[in-house]
Amino acid sequence: MIDAGEHLSPSLLDRIDSPDDLRRLDLEQLPEVCADIRRFLIDSLSGNPGHFASSMGAVEITVALHYVFNTPYDRIVWDVGHQAYGHKLLTGRRDRFASNRKMGGLSGFPNPDESEYDTFSAGHASNSISAALGMAIASRLKGDDPRRNVVAVIGDASISGGLAFEGINNAANNPNNLLIVLNDNDMSIDHNVGALHKYLSQINTSRGYNDIRHKAYRFFKRHNLVSERGRGSILRFNNSLKSLLSKEQNIFEGLNIRYFGPVDGHDVGRLVRVLNEIKDMEGPKILHIRTIKGKGFGPAEKDPAVWHAPGKFDPKTGEIVKPAVRKQILKYQDVFGNTLLELAEHNPSVVGITAAMPTGTSISVMQRKYPDRVFDVGISEGHAVTFAGGLAKDGMIPFCAIYSSFLQRSFDQIINDVALQRLPVVFCIDRAGLVGEDGATHHGAFDMAYLRMIPGMTVAAPRDEHSLRNLMFTASKGKYGPFAIRYPRGEGSDPDWCNDMKEVLPGQGEQLREGSDVAILTVGTVARDVLQACELLSAEGISAAHYDMVFVKPLDGEILSSLGRSGTPVVTVEDGTVSGGFGSAVMEWFAANGFSNHVETIGIPDKFITQGTVSQLHALCGLDARSIADRVARVMTTSKLCMHQ
Repeated sequence: MIDAGEHLSPSLLDRIDSPDDLRRLDLEQLPEVCADIRRFLIDSLSGNPGHFASSMGAVEITVALHYVFNTPYDRIVWDVGHQAYGHKLLTGRRDRFASNRKMGGLSGFPNPDESEYDTFSAGHASNSISAALGMAIASRLKGDDPRRNVVAVIGDASISGGLAFEGINNAANNPNNLLIVLNDNDMSIDHNVGALHKYLSQINTSRGYNDIRHKAYRFFKRHNLVSERGRGSILRFNNSLKSLLSKEQNIFEGLNIRYFGPVDGHDVGRLVRVLNEIKDMEGPKILHIRTIKGKGFGPAEKDPAVWHAPGKFDPKTGEIVKPAVRKQILKYQDVFGNTLLELAEHNPSVVGITAAMPTGTSISVMQRKYPDRVFDVGISEGHAVTFAGGLAKDGMIPFCAIYSSFLQRSFDQIINDVALQRLPVVFCIDRAGLVGEDGATHHGAFDMAYLRMIPGMTVAAPRDEHSLRNLMFTASKGKYGPFAIRYPRGEGSDPDWCNDMKEVLPGQGEQLREGSDVAILTVGTVARDVLQACELLSAEGISAAHYDMVFVKPLDGEILSSLGRSGTPVVTVEDGTVSGGFGSAVMEWFAANGFSNHVETIGIPDKFITQGTVSQLHALCGLDARSIADRVARVMTTSKLCMHQ
């Protein structure tokens, strides 16, 4: 295990402010650079948490890529970006790395606004091949001279995503020089699933065969015995010959993509030599490397799932620092997981589905007891939704647990494969709202806006654990069609979370506080902040009524009609985008029913929100109690001025 404190003398990493500095080093010095990067990451991430194991495992390929390729002219496109911390250290951000994932600091993912070396936005899986292919073809069309190399770095979990397959298929049918580096560490966040994962764990292509084939091809081309136009035919013949001899078919070469590997992803010298050998080849190619997630830190190597993003830890002992936990206060995801198991115990039609996040969503609670009724489909959210539709069509009640920002990928499937057929799929939308340090790619800002416009969809947001359980119980009845329940990341508020569940009527809200001057309407856990805001307003002489609407769709017409008839000013508060969200739905309802109440909307503004703690981001967006109270007070002032006019 590398000890962060054992190397106190100036390191080679201290001398690297750009990849140009790295390329001035001798090949024999690169292992020391890799060790320096690992020490830096252990020391930094032990106190300022981030995505640890993935970046530790990708150190050698990161160093080799920047050593061989002329970045930033040559492009490196990172998939997801969990593994890109070493890349940030080598590209001029070492001295700022302490600000990683903090408000005003470095993004936790590659971000083109942050550095010219970050060629494409990352954060979601499986997009690297398509983006890199676009860059490679753009370079060819523009006639870039010298030739611009483009590399996509994708993990073994991400390559199972449908978008990655679409990119690979298209790469094989268009002239390009794309290099795909498949970083195979036999892990995603939880254990990988699916046939492709099993295939990658078994695939083996002879190094000698690849060397002979490459040398023969270069010989024939050098002597004008073969042209690039004839390359495809020879490649197909070679692939057929190898398949005949080995009695195996390589899936990538079956698509006419040159395959090299697998190669030891922790032998930086070997990686440099291989990259130099293949970088000038014409046509798409894939380099398959084998790595160990968490490499260089023993505890992370032994349990890479826990060390994906472990939080603070002791760099000497590897002991993870556990935050103080209040008695029996569960995270919303754990309330969901335990409630799902409870429902499954009483209803054999209940099944669970997740997309590579059984632990993250806590669907693993049901999975442990009923493994045959829980399905982890891997990084394939679109498939997850259509698969859920198929289950629902034949009598099951699927609870489909997917993070809010990831559910966006399955928008078409939600419409055509579930809602259009009025199927009782329950969408359990975890990490809804502002999620914190992962930033813009992970905030669950848009689910209410894009789901509420779908015909037949019920959209709800519980204010607390009891409400979440009641909504899940209601949805499990299977009589309301597609049913979406959104809830936030993090802890709840009630140690007595396990209530006796009851069915609630969709479109029925609840008045939490009486008031005569203004009405505040909320959905979701922002109700807690609004209750505090109401106390602040009361101290200022403003009487605010508070309604938890519970449902974004359908809305509670009785509450809105009563407010409409009274002409009371209305303020809506939501942990989602104000563009087309809950507040917009309220304004549309008033307009459609002939009411002219003044309506003010508070929520996530119409822009992408940076990273920071959840409390910092709530303050930034005006969703904390003090900001809400101030906004309501301004509404009251405006309303009184309008009345006097």
